[in-house]
Amino acid sequence: MTVRLKSLVIVVFALAVTGCAGQNTHALLNRTTVAVPASDIAATHEIFVATTRRKATKDPRQVFDGDRSLTTSYARVDVTVPKAHQVGAIERAKGSANSNPAKHFTAKDVTFYDGAPQFAKAVGADIAMRGDRALVFVHGFNNGFDDGIYRLTQIAHDTKFPGTPVLFSWASSGKTTGYIYDKESANAARDDLEATLRMLAKTRVKSIDIIAHSMGTWVTMEALRQLAITGDRDLGGKLGYVILASPDIDVDVFKKQMIRYGKPDKPFAILLSADDRALKLSSLISGDKPRVGDYGNAADLASYGVSVVDLSQAKGGDRLNHAKFADNPILVQLLGDRLRTPAGLASDETPPARLDNLGQGLGKAVGSVAEIVITTPFKVLTIATGG
Repeated sequence: MTVRLKSLVIVVFALAVTGCAGQNTHALLNRTTVAVPASDIAATHEIFVATTRRKATKDPRQVFDGDRSLTTSYARVDVTVPKAHQVGAIERAKGSANSNPAKHFTAKDVTFYDGAPQFAKAVGADIAMRGDRALVFVHGFNNGFDDGIYRLTQIAHDTKFPGTPVLFSWASSGKTTGYIYDKESANAARDDLEATLRMLAKTRVKSIDIIAHSMGTWVTMEALRQLAITGDRDLGGKLGYVILASPDIDVDVFKKQMIRYGKPDKPFAILLSADDRALKLSSLISGDKPRVGDYGNAADLASYGVSVVDLSQAKGGDRLNHAKFADNPILVQLLGDRLRTPAGLASDETPPARLDNLGQGLGKAVGSVAEIVITTPFKVLTIATGG
């Protein structure tokens, strides 16, 4: 067996065991309702959804499954977070068991919208009520509909985002063996994400922030590229932060996307990590070509006008180290500090004091010497601490 083939087998085995989405379960709704005291619930989050998935028919508890739809569907899912929740975690019931709201993230209600106008009216009213900001999350490879719902709920809750959370859920198969299917589904969803962003921009929203993860960064970059081609790359001045976490994009393709998009006017960040095992598989599948999310030349990426945050020494929540931005409590705190300041008022550089605090917390989280390196188009900032 060649070294390359052996490495591929090892990574595939790791993915099969852990999965990019964690527990890889896909039922969102409970069979029966579990009643708990209100004191056991920390919060209820209303997650608005635009999706290119088909509505689930075999198991309606999935709400939307992994099959593709040629049109966009719209919904809202109300999710409760237990009082026992720990920052960075998504507490879920095991297997097919019902969620217990006192212990688990629990979807308690789903509202379906007949079409884009009805959805736009509903999400627009929520945006106006919550402070004129929206956070769009685009999930990655091997995610069921439930995975995206729970991850955005966790991000919104842990970062204390002061606005309306919107999930863009493209038709991932939710299977570790579905990489090529997911790649094609991501390609098919570009126009739908572009249309969703334009729809949000027509509301009273003042800032639309985007967090994309893994293969979802490809969908996002293509939508932004398409906006740029039409001459509206910043959505009429309403585009806020763009955060690409563990981007599963070929480095050369990303460079071409950025050349078409142009140097960003608002904070635009790439979060990468050299120990991202999920991206190792993607690299092998792609002919041993590096992905943006584990690329070793931060200065090269920064030359395109983005800030690059190297999280290689930060502790991940699972063996794949593929979702550090959301499952490391210290990094979630930093993300929240950033998101709570509107992009139009934010500097592209983090204040030194905040970096020092982050470094100290990161050192404790890792339990040894820790280092985070932020490479901006202007300078390189390094924070090293002892655990």
